[in-house]
Amino acid sequence: MADHAIVTGASSGIGAAICGRLLREGWEVTGISRRRPTEVTSWLEADLTRPDEFRAALADVPAPRAVVHAAGLQRSAPLGQLSTEDGARMWRVHVEAATVLLDTLESRLPDGARVVLVGSRTMTGVPGKSQYAATKAALLALARSWAAELVGRAITVNVVAPGPTDTPMLSDPGRVRTPPALPPLGRLVSPDEVAGLTAFLLGPDAGAITGQHLVQCAGASL
Repeated sequence: MADHAIVTGASSGIGAAICGRLLREGWEVTGISRRRPTEVTSWLEADLTRPDEFRAALADVPAPRAVVHAAGLQRSAPLGQLSTEDGARMWRVHVEAATVLLDTLESRLPDGARVVLVGSRTMTGVPGKSQYAATKAALLALARSWAAELVGRAITVNVVAPGPTDTPMLSDPGRVRTPPALPPLGRLVSPDEVAGLTAFLLGPDAGAITGQHLVQCAGASL
């Protein structure tokens, strides 16, 4: 029987690329999103901004061998123009949804399971992106805490932190005030590259990596 993975944000961008990669590697994939994904074994329609509904929707999901939280959005603004609503929405999608996901599924995870949270290089702080950066930084705190709690069961929890990635998020009107800068490598990170790193962390060679964040930024951190 194929291993089962759950992937949020499965309908586009990095989440869709991860689903496709895992399917090609022989996984069964349950995609979670508001819109129907194209590359999944099964689909769970859910609005991650509604935690109680999201928790209820997870009740009948089969036990996963891997959990990937890739859902995300970005809203940007400088100090003096910050939106409480935008900040709360990013927190719900990035942090609260990750919390509901793992808190609900933890008892169903087999020993040796893998968890990957998709963060961002921005988590170290970027002008104009303070609210987004804060929510992505919180993912590392969650990952390290959960990694310590689950290490006795050999369950790993890590963060993949890409830099500017060629996804629909780059053209989202909500981030128009902080246009992406081309990294030193001269190109954006591709969603398939993020999917490849995620697949590695879910695979047999990454069993000794836990509580870490792996930055994948095409040189933007240099």
